[in-house]
Amino acid sequence: MPQTPKKVIIVGGGITGLSTAYFLQEAAKKEQRPIELLLLEADSRLGGKITSERVDDFVIEGGPDSFITQKKGGMALIQALGLMDRLVQTHPVNKSVYILSRGKLLPMPQGFNLMVPGQLMPFALSPLISLPGKMRMGMDLLIPKRTETADESIASFVRRRLGEEAVQLFAEPILAGIFAGDAEKLSMKAAFPQFALLEQKHGSLIKGMLKRKKSAVQNGASAPKWSLFVTMKDGLSSIIAELKTKLDQCEIKTGAAVTAISPLKTGYEVRTGDNRYTADALVITTPTYKTTDWIAPWNPGLSKLLGKIAYVSTATVSLGFRKKDINHPLNGFGFVIPRKEGSELMASTWSSTKFPGRAPKDHVLIRLFAGGAHRESILEQDDDELINTVRKELKRIMGINAQPVVSRAFRWHKANPQYHVGHLDRVSEIEKESQKHPGLFLTGAAYRGVGIPDCIQQGMDTAEKIKLLLTKVSSPE
Repeated sequence: MPQTPKKVIIVGGGITGLSTAYFLQEAAKKEQRPIELLLLEADSRLGGKITSERVDDFVIEGGPDSFITQKKGGMALIQALGLMDRLVQTHPVNKSVYILSRGKLLPMPQGFNLMVPGQLMPFALSPLISLPGKMRMGMDLLIPKRTETADESIASFVRRRLGEEAVQLFAEPILAGIFAGDAEKLSMKAAFPQFALLEQKHGSLIKGMLKRKKSAVQNGASAPKWSLFVTMKDGLSSIIAELKTKLDQCEIKTGAAVTAISPLKTGYEVRTGDNRYTADALVITTPTYKTTDWIAPWNPGLSKLLGKIAYVSTATVSLGFRKKDINHPLNGFGFVIPRKEGSELMASTWSSTKFPGRAPKDHVLIRLFAGGAHRESILEQDDDELINTVRKELKRIMGINAQPVVSRAFRWHKANPQYHVGHLDRVSEIEKESQKHPGLFLTGAAYRGVGIPDCIQQGMDTAEKIKLLLTKVSSPE
């Protein structure tokens, strides 16, 4: 007798939701297990913050422009989709990253790992850090490791280990900048656990980094096959397009905004306007401020926990220029801006240097970032005002006064979750409370990683949990 297909509804068509659907579908095919998949997306398009446009042979990314290869999720999906031949690596030579300091762009010392010196001589000779700042950072070698286990902010951690100058130069624009957040509020354990572990293992960040490098040399570690960051030849949206094509056994509905969710005796009911759908398992990948409204009627405690996760807004502006009009060599990946510099911007990526093929011949592409925890009001400007603001800053910082041949602005309202101090405990509470509702899975950027590989990995993990749940439900008692 044929098995009755199990039904799974996935709310949210970003990379987490699509990955969950894809890995669930492929597992069902492999095991020849019938399953009905329905993915609901409120927007008219799929992909969430991943959106790419080709304008006059410029490849413009509205959200993320790449993903990190050190985390397995991203590369695993690319391989599964058969897209490895479309990966693009970063420029092999011009890898410098600059920091705006006292109005000048100065390179980060060679060998730096976000904020920790990996080579002593470039650090000692760098004009970026003052002599007192270098002396204070060097004290990391002497300061004993922290014995408390409670979470602390990024700023607190870096200030304790490396001093205030390191907070202003590295913690705020680089570490907190990845989240577009406030270094005084973001959790070190949730955002950068590798540094907390480095301190506990070696007692010193610098000592730990030097030992790691020495060990790699002694073990004859070969150069990695892929650069740290990679992108797609035709833009990251090509991943979304391929997922949509491959999801041949998943019904996808865009423009389907969820209005209510109700638990049933077994399973869940999801409403979109006048439509009602039922499922044995439900995956919600949307921002928590949306999820909380759906859950509040039947679990106010879980809803309250979800509401504690904050979000900030950001914008990206991409400007394309004729190369002959630019007097800057663009010899690097871009720059970050410490808050003390008083700029309207957070950072810039020199896209056409970072990745080949981002701009047509004899042109360059520059991308700039605005908004974030300290500058959200800039999103109140309309597109023309925002582009003009960005151009003024570009002139002040880089001396670029040329008229762009292409300009595009993208806004991301409350799209960046903030991992504030205590985030991991908060997520553990959310997971514990959600276990009261069998078949409910809350996942996505708000929980255990904001990057593309993190979200894909969460999709993979969620698919595995659902597979185990449905297998258990289907098994005879």
